Amino acid sequence: MLSVALRTLRARWVTFVGSFVALALGVALIAVMGLSLASSLNAPDGGPERFAAAPVVVKGADTLRVPTSIGVRVHKLAQPRAVPAAVVVRLKKLGTVVEDRSFAVRARGGPGDLVGHPWSTAAFAPYEIDAGRAPRAADEVVVSGDWAQPGERVRTDRGTVRVVGTVRVAGTGRVAGTGRVDAPVRTGAPVRVGVTDRGGAAGQASGAVARRGFENAVFYVDERAAALSPRSVQLVVDADAAAVREAVRGSTGVQVLTGDARRYADADPDRDSEALTAMNALFGTAGGVTGFVSVFVVASTFAFAVAQRRREFGLLRTAGATPGQIRRTVFAEALVVGVLASATGCVLGAYGAPRLAARMVDGGLAPGWFTIGDATWPYHLAFWTGLFVALCGVVAASWRAGRTAPVQALGEASVDTRAMTRGRRLTGVALLATAAVTLVLALVGDPGELLHRKTYVSRPMLLITAVALLAPVVVRPLTRLIAWLPAQLPGAGGMLVRENAAAGVRRTAAIAAPVLVTVALAGSLLGATATLNEAKADETRRQTAADFVVTPASGAGFDAATLRGLRGVSGAEVSATSSSAVYVLEDGVSLAKSEARAADPGPLAATTRLPVEAGRTSDLDDDSIIVNREWQSHTVGQRVRVWLGDGTRKSLRIAAVMTTGTGDNGVYVTPRNAPGAPVDRVDVALAAGADAHAVAAGLRAAVHSSGGQVLTKDQWVRATRPETNRTTRLGLLLVLGIALLYTGISLANTMVMATSDRVRELAVLRLAGATRWQVLRLVGAEALTVVTVGGVLGLLVAGLNLLGMWSALGLLSAPIPIEIPWTAIGAVLGACAVTAVVWSVVPAALALRRRAVELAAVRE
Repeated sequence: MLSVALRTLRARWVTFVGSFVALALGVALIAVMGLSLASSLNAPDGGPERFAAAPVVVKGADTLRVPTSIGVRVHKLAQPRAVPAAVVVRLKKLGTVVEDRSFAVRARGGPGDLVGHPWSTAAFAPYEIDAGRAPRAADEVVVSGDWAQPGERVRTDRGTVRVVGTVRVAGTGRVAGTGRVDAPVRTGAPVRVGVTDRGGAAGQASGAVARRGFENAVFYVDERAAALSPRSVQLVVDADAAAVREAVRGSTGVQVLTGDARRYADADPDRDSEALTAMNALFGTAGGVTGFVSVFVVASTFAFAVAQRRREFGLLRTAGATPGQIRRTVFAEALVVGVLASATGCVLGAYGAPRLAARMVDGGLAPGWFTIGDATWPYHLAFWTGLFVALCGVVAASWRAGRTAPVQALGEASVDTRAMTRGRRLTGVALLATAAVTLVLALVGDPGELLHRKTYVSRPMLLITAVALLAPVVVRPLTRLIAWLPAQLPGAGGMLVRENAAAGVRRTAAIAAPVLVTVALAGSLLGATATLNEAKADETRRQTAADFVVTPASGAGFDAATLRGLRGVSGAEVSATSSSAVYVLEDGVSLAKSEARAADPGPLAATTRLPVEAGRTSDLDDDSIIVNREWQSHTVGQRVRVWLGDGTRKSLRIAAVMTTGTGDNGVYVTPRNAPGAPVDRVDVALAAGADAHAVAAGLRAAVHSSGGQVLTKDQWVRATRPETNRTTRLGLLLVLGIALLYTGISLANTMVMATSDRVRELAVLRLAGATRWQVLRLVGAEALTVVTVGGVLGLLVAGLNLLGMWSALGLLSAPIPIEIPWTAIGAVLGACAVTAVVWSVVPAALALRRRAVELAAVRE
């Protein structure tokens, strides 16, 4: 059997080259995604950055720890607590105490992630003066980076300041602040460091050298920093660590950080693990979709390659070959092609993975340290998956070829009379029924599950497979419908296009398969995100009853003076709200966090239309809470035990219950139950008879000194319109880009296979009197017809998926029309159409260079 298989491979090399290319690319894609996923499982150990040279850092309680029957549940607090004043007094007796403060700064011409600090904390990074001097006055600052130079005046949301110096993080070979090159300093080695300039030292501490370029900082004098950010949640103590621990003993949640643990005092100590989580989700999703697309297309290509050889199988059966011999021959061919293609795909994957990783880093999707590791399991996964798909792809076709009688095989060589087996039909119906049943169960049980990314990414796979399996049933009538109008035109061209595409059901289904996959994915994924974003924007629009919304210039929120000015504007009813959180223990084991808004109930009812389905907004008080239906307990009047944003435990009565909506309906509490949360939004409703222009002018005057933005309702809705975050958007584009690239190559591959199999048919047309250009136009029109068939089936799948999301939004009281990404779908269909036409016409044109009589005599 192996010798026959090798001779067949040599004789029908065009067919097997097509299968080889499809399989090798599929294996390469699986290998690339597997290698990327394996490399994103672990992050390198990170050391302290801002406090690399600090002796001891004392941090207030910033986590909520709740013991349960299955262990301790932990959540980050929305409002971390400051170190207790009594503890600070004890620490000052041990040594110098430097309070740390961090606050966002917006500067004209500066980076978007500027953060302000007191100058006295610069020594702990350690930073060193690169140019200029240290700040000495309230309007003087020192900056990191090269976006501003000493002597420049910079306008910020904290007032206009003068840059008097620049700093950089001390590196290996230079001790911060000394201004001279010393012996190399190893990271982690204890040294005495400080920030110095021409005027002298600004501070000293012991610690380790920090990493370079971890933040864009603006340093103010300590007094000005304290005025801009009065609240401090951590501090540096120059004292023995054991003495510090003894001083904080008994203070709940207070942490003493030394060594590498000092990194937990950095602004974002978990960014590496969060980046890993995002990359794992990205590569997992991309790998799953890529694996599905590659397996789907490869299986379709192999099945089509076997189906092309019906006449050959009939001749073998006539010559005395048994069904088992035919099956073994086909399996031997698939084994040879599978091994060679899978090995080639692994090599291509090893070449492509590092380049994908580099693009991910350049695009900001991965941290700078991300590289491809030396894991070997992705190669095994890709190789054996490719071989398994190659063998599975020929199972159904080989069994059918082996069971067919010789005369029947020869008789159906020209027209596909039975393009579907009973097993394929049953499998397709079963998958379609499974998709329908799971959708109904989700709508009845938890409609919100259909809005999750993992759901709307995975659900299309089931429908794509079901529709592809059942495609031969609808291909013939759908093709006749699509080609009906061209067939009515004068001449035989339209009629031939319709009949050729409808007669070659297997060929049409195989070519339409990659188009179906790409159109369905583009419509489902992009349509789902667009529909969900539009639903959230509509939800915001319906819930906002305010005429104006005022937002602060920075994350610090509005100060008391600004709030008094806003409340004093004539004709304005002001509702000042804060962002916080509430934590609740569900089922005794799950600690859930709900985003919370803190507001006074009277002004809240006047400026916001909450989607309340039970209770009243006006019933909210310091002893109650407004929840949504997602809460396990959501009965009006029932009391729930919760933890507030600062970790305080409290029992609150449910005053009202809101609908679930798109999932952004959090909870509402009063300001007393959101301790430490700054006011970050002010909704303003016009009083009866008030002049809108006069109120707007008064609001702008009230926020002029502190900075702030006054928006109308429509401007606020547009400004807060949800957009797919950059990581998710680029991840979807990566998935769709890979799918489109693979679809294009597979489509070109299948078109070449199909056209090479029709050489004698094209020759007959020439002998019947058709010109060379008429034949090529016919081939191109058939390709466009088949792409249209795939596009219609893909739109059907996308429409069914989006219909499920639309139904879920309706049940969640967030009805919205379906958003179909027509531009993206049109671009995908256009790319597929161009590819199909080019790779069908070019092989046909090359074949037609020979005489028609010679082509008609070509042996198969």
